[in-house]
Amino acid sequence: MLTLTCPYCGVAACETELAPGGEAHLERFGPGSSDADFEAYLFLRQNPHGVHIERWRHAMGCGKWFHAVRDTVTMEVFGTYPAQTYGPPEEIVAKVRERHPDWQVPEGGA
Repeated sequence: MLTLTCPYCGVAACETELAPGGEAHLERFGPGSSDADFEAYLFLRQNPHGVHIERWRHAMGCGKWFHAVRDTVTMEVFGTYPAQTYGPPEEIVAKVRERHPDWQVPEGGA
């Protein structure tokens, strides 16, 4: 079972207490954007085999959105951080690079 620690209230919550929000750090397109840009925003996702940055909501707790960096293969969680940031903190990036030295923060996630 997946357990993530909410960076706001500090509770280690299992996935039944959380609501998934999909890929994090997506560029959002508003009025006046092209159909292709809007389509990409709505439907095209990375879905990597390995390290991934995701959005989660602590639904059965404080209710706040946050980001989690985890490995989709091993379910290893490298850390969580507030949703109001542009990318993962350096300490989380360092943890990922200990296990995956070639990993780069995805475009839009830094």
